[in-house]
Amino acid sequence: MSILDVLPPPLLIALAVSVALRLWKRLAPVSFWYLIGFPLKAVRLRWTWRHVASGCGLTKKRHRWWFTVIPNMVASTGVVRVKRRFQRVAVDTKPWMKLPRPVRHGWRVTFHLLDGQIPDDYAKVCERLAHAWRVEAVRVVGSRPGRVTLQATTRDPLAHVLPAMPPDEPESGWTAADLLRPVVGVLETGAPWHLDFRLIPHWMNVGATQSGKSNLINALLVALARQPVAIIGFDLKGGVELSPYAPRLSALVTTRADAVRLLAELIGVMGARMLACREHGTRDIWQLPDALRPIPILLLVDELAELFLTADKAEKDEVTKTATALLRIAQLGRAFGIHLVLSGQRIGSDLGPGVTALRAQIGGRVCHRVNDPETAVMTLGDLDPDALTAARSIPPDMPGVAVVTGADGRWTRARSGYVSTTAAEQAAQTFADRAPSWEQVKASGLGHELDSNAHPEIAA
Repeated sequence: MSILDVLPPPLLIALAVSVALRLWKRLAPVSFWYLIGFPLKAVRLRWTWRHVASGCGLTKKRHRWWFTVIPNMVASTGVVRVKRRFQRVAVDTKPWMKLPRPVRHGWRVTFHLLDGQIPDDYAKVCERLAHAWRVEAVRVVGSRPGRVTLQATTRDPLAHVLPAMPPDEPESGWTAADLLRPVVGVLETGAPWHLDFRLIPHWMNVGATQSGKSNLINALLVALARQPVAIIGFDLKGGVELSPYAPRLSALVTTRADAVRLLAELIGVMGARMLACREHGTRDIWQLPDALRPIPILLLVDELAELFLTADKAEKDEVTKTATALLRIAQLGRAFGIHLVLSGQRIGSDLGPGVTALRAQIGGRVCHRVNDPETAVMTLGDLDPDALTAARSIPPDMPGVAVVTGADGRWTRARSGYVSTTAAEQAAQTFADRAPSWEQVKASGLGHELDSNAHPEIAA
């Protein structure tokens, strides 16, 4: 006789339902979440929101009229004599919660802000809300006057990131809307991680050895290799990092002298594009006719410190010219299709004032695991100090995880998809025919050369 024979039928049914639910959750977690997990979680959210809001300091005291029954005195006969009256009492008012909306890895919910509240009040208590709701993380993902939207993540989507799609897959094509908007990984909200150069023209990529910094460069190269973009590599470590991708590069700089020369030519290209936009009455190259629109340029610097370090006084002049040229490109390049990706293991004030001035012009920040706090402060401190704690807590066994800040000043965690050096080399070979030469880049869409006599303000 088995144990199933002695169990009562109701218990057998409950056991069968429990096993079926566990198998459903294991084999089809997405459908289980939408049909079972989220409805139960939504009921609990609405039921406990008053207590959670009070514990997180999101409630406000308001006075309201209440009809109260207050004991007044006890007569000698033992009868309680009461006095009924209206009075104003202070009560805790919670923010009004709209119906939660499920997403793949959690849910989104919008709250109506109480008088005197701002979205930052909710951003400061996201960690408390995550513990109260028993979820992985909570982030502010949107706001408008009087409203704030939070997204809760039930499990960390960064724990397992699939490798990037091989370049020979048919689904890996691109459309006009994808130009300069490569997908390099996934955000902690489960959404794709776009390095949107049209929105944020310049990016800083910082990380220690084996932190995933080079993997992000590989993912970026694979994503942009199929697009009509000129990629220029700056690798002052003798070209050992970027030379395997030379077939897809329009130029590769391996010495500081070559960097000074190419940056000077690039300043001339930027001036010529500036004149073309002025002649056609446009503010940037994206408003030019298609036939005249020049090729977008991406400057990929592998190690920024190598451009700024000096061994003697003879190199100081070259460093000054390099810093000035990069700063001008960072200030003016967005409108003329010239973008920067500056990578480095360490970025600190000891590299000189040029690095500090350049950092102020870089809107996009990607901070992997770093070895010293100053690099994290230089990367994230001026945008959101709260991101420093998240950057320093990145574990060594999760390469590719980084703290990312965008144009709105908020930060989030992200992880780049794994792209091996072999896959990046394959992409460079596959799309080598799409790499324009440096001469083609200088002449694309302009139809004229820069005249230093006619336009001295541009050639200066």
